[in-house]
Amino acid sequence: MEITKEKQTPKKSFKRSLIVFVGNVLGIYLIAFLGLGVKVSQFDDVILFVLFVSLVNAILWPILTRIAMPFLVFTFGFGTLILNGVLLQFFAPLFGIEIIGNAIILAPIAMAAVTTILSALITIEDDSSYYRSVLRDAKKKRKKEIKDYPGVIILEIDGLSYDVLCEAVEAGHMPTVKEMIGSNDYNLRMWETDLSSQTGASQAGILHGNNEGIVAFRWIEKGNGNQMMQCSGISKVPELEQRISDGNGLLVDNGASRSNLFSGDTDNVIFTFSKILDFKKLYNKAWYSVFSNPNNFARIVALFLADIILEIWSQIVHVIKNIRPRIKRGIAYIPTRAVTNVFMREINTSTLIGDMMIGEIDVAYSTYLGYDEIAHHSGVRDNDAWYALRGMDKQIKHLIDANRYCPRDYQFVIQSDHGQTNGATFTQRQGETFEEFVKSLLPKDMKMFAKMTSKEDHLAGAPFSRDNNKLKNEKKEDEELGDSEVIVLASGNLAMIYLTQWSQRLTYEEINEYFPDLVPGIIDNEYTGFILVKSQKNGDMAIGKNGTYFLDSGKIEGENPLEGFGENIVRHLKRTSSFEHVPDILVNSFYDKEADEVCAYEELVGSHGGVGGSQSKPFILYPSTWNVGDEEIIGAENIYKLLKENLAELKN
Repeated sequence: MEITKEKQTPKKSFKRSLIVFVGNVLGIYLIAFLGLGVKVSQFDDVILFVLFVSLVNAILWPILTRIAMPFLVFTFGFGTLILNGVLLQFFAPLFGIEIIGNAIILAPIAMAAVTTILSALITIEDDSSYYRSVLRDAKKKRKKEIKDYPGVIILEIDGLSYDVLCEAVEAGHMPTVKEMIGSNDYNLRMWETDLSSQTGASQAGILHGNNEGIVAFRWIEKGNGNQMMQCSGISKVPELEQRISDGNGLLVDNGASRSNLFSGDTDNVIFTFSKILDFKKLYNKAWYSVFSNPNNFARIVALFLADIILEIWSQIVHVIKNIRPRIKRGIAYIPTRAVTNVFMREINTSTLIGDMMIGEIDVAYSTYLGYDEIAHHSGVRDNDAWYALRGMDKQIKHLIDANRYCPRDYQFVIQSDHGQTNGATFTQRQGETFEEFVKSLLPKDMKMFAKMTSKEDHLAGAPFSRDNNKLKNEKKEDEELGDSEVIVLASGNLAMIYLTQWSQRLTYEEINEYFPDLVPGIIDNEYTGFILVKSQKNGDMAIGKNGTYFLDSGKIEGENPLEGFGENIVRHLKRTSSFEHVPDILVNSFYDKEADEVCAYEELVGSHGGVGGSQSKPFILYPSTWNVGDEEIIGAENIYKLLKENLAELKN
């Protein structure tokens, strides 16, 4: 799968045009048949109407979308359904057709849904009509001089480990990626995350070259009034980016950020959480490619609704088959999955295609969230997870196909930020939550604050997350934190205990003096792998049930508690222990190598955040012409260096 050298023009496809025409006719007729607001006297009228509207759209749609672009953007695309529906309603009476009420929205969705179903049944994946519409607008936005060096599109598949990628490729779920790996044009490598194997730490390292101080998904800053900092929250992430950024992020030089946690120091952003409060940055001209075709957004909505149905069916199947481990996903998760797995996926791909066809950006970084969200709730290797990866593979194919029509070449990097490891949760195994367990080891009158979920990290950057209530909730949490004497947090199978009556990190000896049952109780729990504490006498120590690893000296007393957690675990623990806001006690669950399971402290089937299994083993697939050494790639900051150096080399 080599980079396209000879640029082409999207050809008109009679088959595709016929499918769209038939789908539109059947879609309108379906709404009429169901009595949902469309009244048709004769079937022939629908055929003539669709032919006429197709002609009108070809002439008027580019003009209308250009005029209405701010409205379409600020309604996150749903304005296109209204605009398309109004056009249908305006011209329908000329053909004896009446469109009223909800049919203004339902008719465009039905037309796109039937077209999508027909395309799937007849296995037509021809997107030439969409490429033509995007290319038409892109040519008007291009600068006269085309850059003579290639750009780079970096696609992150959130949460996909190297091992699971290889399984998906071998099983035929990702044919496009398989072709890339099998060619001589790309190299596949596994890399290793830092101890905090989660998106916040990884994207900080990848996009800004700095994840120093990021202990986990969230942590407590004792010296800052027990403030809780986290890799989520509409006020926290912008503050976190200010801390880690030196102004030389991965995307600072003519880059674009799509659906990321951090910006990489670019202002060309869409759904980038660190800049989500800057309303001016919401209006990005890259949105034009989402609306360039009147059917495109309606197709996205149809796929969104289909994913909702699939999730409902999946929940039923998991119960009937009694699939274990299993968590209660609930009603709220149903649209959450559809937003991450379909809506944001399709927006990412459409805007990237637009960026490529204009040809101005030098590098884009885009996160695809669907697999990570689904693996959390269904399982790392569940059928739902494979379904998400098949959809992701199609996006990669769309982008590679679009490269044929771009004015300059674009190279592709496919990578992940971390993996996931399966396993029943602590609550399922223990019969009580981890915070309840910790509370039982402390004096009964101690005030505790606990937050044991990181599931909100994905939708935190979604379009409808800009809610004043979130700011109020953050302020309320800050008040509760200030009154607490012990704070317990979770990040996958990593848990943190802060004893906040003291402003400094307590030593191992002090903890045992003040709370003699705490450390022994945690260590003796059958689901604990090891804890990290700092001894006044011996320095950093990792303690397990049957032994202690003295990290500073390398001495092991008894059995090695870090056995099975990777060759670099000591390095990771010592780095984390050097951070300013490391907890008094850091707890990592056991890892069962034979079953390939960890024990998450939050209610997730697939989890990440600590160490154990594939959660620390993501991948990177990069052009074989790049200069990448043979040494291990350890830590997200080294992925930043790898990308930054090769981006600079392309310009030379």
